[in-house]
Formats: sequence, structure tokens, C-alpha cells
Amino acid sequence: MPSFINKVKIFSGSASKYLAEKISRNYGQNLGTTTLSKFSDGEFQPSLDESVRGCDVFIVQSTMPPADNLMELLQLIDAAKRASAHKVVAVMPYFGLARQDRKDKPRVPISSKMVANILTAVGADRVMTMDLHAPQIQGFFDIPVDHLDSTVVFIPYIKNLQLDNLLLAAPDVGATKRVREFAKYLGAEMVICDKARKRANEIASMTVIGDVEGKDVVLIDDICDTANTLCKAAALIKEKGAKSVRAVCTHPVLSGNAYENLENSVLEEIALCDTIPLKAGNYKKIKVLSVDSLFSNAIRNVSEFGSISSLFNISDSYQKELI
Repeated sequence: MPSFINKVKIFSGSASKYLAEKISRNYGQNLGTTTLSKFSDGEFQPSLDESVRGCDVFIVQSTMPPADNLMELLQLIDAAKRASAHKVVAVMPYFGLARQDRKDKPRVPISSKMVANILTAVGADRVMTMDLHAPQIQGFFDIPVDHLDSTVVFIPYIKNLQLDNLLLAAPDVGATKRVREFAKYLGAEMVICDKARKRANEIASMTVIGDVEGKDVVLIDDICDTANTLCKAAALIKEKGAKSVRAVCTHPVLSGNAYENLENSVLEEIALCDTIPLKAGNYKKIKVLSVDSLFSNAIRNVSEFGSISSLFNISDSYQKELI
């Protein structure tokens, strides 16, 4: 252990203050104070309201739409660098634009690579994020990336359900590797839902590869956007004779009619992380599991030169439900 460890300060952008406050509390200190000044034309300017000279600064901000969330994060990083912070870490529970990780048709950007370039250019020394849509995005960075894993949150939750005939399901082929990891920990079998799209957010057809009859099925995915895929997969699995269908999903993007889709679906429930705030409401099928412990421990280990991979040991201690 090095003899000198820089003082840690945790700040937040406006989009993730709800989570940053819990992370700071779990870490054992108060969240750093910031001010967001706004001009009449919509321009804004965030400021850090306390000294960060020589500190290791962790700035918590998910970068879901609108693009202002990303811009605010970049401005806060720049502010910390110009205020002589020792190191600045961008803590991005949800890494926006991660679905744009390749050219899937001519003349389109690789936006996740662009974001990586901008974060590095503005002065981030490190990035901490969770369940990237494409894990290879880590390779877009020339700075360290701590890629946290939601298995430590979801696996204890699934175990506590005590389902008699557990079967895991991938809602599309892209989720297969993620589901396979869960299956390994839980000692369960898995099936795959193969879908074809007409266009973004519109499914043309879907089939289930595997036997689901009489099973308690848990669908696993990283992003729940419109919830069309999850709800269609759940309905198809139920039609094929499943006893029950649930879902766990890391990032609750929940755009369009997602809330209504989930509440009206055949799902018994869906467990989501709090990487993105949910709209206020009384939702019967949505359960939120917090990632504050995981991120606070990751911040501690980074600041104290500890292991990040040790945080991925499956333990009930990471399970915390929000009612």
C-alpha cells in the first residue's frame, strides 16, 4: 500500500445526483457541492463549489439523453482539471451511445468511440462504468476503464426468488454471452429468443430456441429501452408453456411506452438497477436494485490501489432493494 493516498472527493452531475448521494454516503463522506448556472438561451455552466487541488475527483453522471447530460459531465471534468485536481475519474453508471459501437450501415458514426475520444481529450484520467452494451468498447479508450458487472447485484436477487424450475433466457442473440455467465453461477440451463427487426425498436419476428415448458424463466438483458423485446419475448415464452416469466435488466432507459408495456406484459416482475432514474410512479411490476455499494467500493479500491475484480465475487451483501 502506498504511504500517501490523495484525498477523495465525489461530485455529481445533475442527472445522477440521486445515485451519487447514495454512493457518497456508502463511501462515508458527503457528496461534493456543485452549482449549475443556466442562461436564458439554454446554455449552462456547472461549477465545483469547493477546492479539489491535489484530490482524486470522482464525478458521477450517467449519459442517457438528452445530450446535455454528457456535456455537463465533460464540463465538470474540465473544471476539475483546471482546478488542479490530481486525477479525475468519470463515473458513468450508464454509458450513453454504447449501442453505436460499429458501422452497421454506410455513412454512420461510431459514436461510442467518439465519446471515448472526447472524454480523454477533456482530461479524464480514468472511466468507471457498468455493463457496457458491447464490452469491447473498453478498447476504444487509451486510459484505464473499470467495467463493473451487475451479476453481483442480480444473482443474489435471482437466488432469493427460490424458483423451483429456473431457466434463464436471452431476449436476443446479442445477450447470449451475458446470460451464459449467469447460467454458470446459478447452475441453470438457458434458451435464446432469436429476433429479426424491420427497423430500430420494431421487431418483425421472434422465435424461442429451446424448451421452456413448465419452467420458471428469467430473461436477462443490459438495456431496457422501449421494452418491446422483453415483453414480446416474455409473451412468446409464456405461450410455449412456461410456468412463470420474470426479467432482470441493468439500465432502465424506459423510453416511449416502456412503463405501460411492462405493466401490461405477462412478466411477473422486472428488476432494474438505478443507473438511470425512473419516472415517479407506483409500478406494480418494477423493482429497483441499487448499485451504490458496488460503485462506492470500486471508488475506494481505485483510490487505495486495490483490486476491482475482487468486487465481482457473488455475495448477498450487494443486494439492496429500493421500495
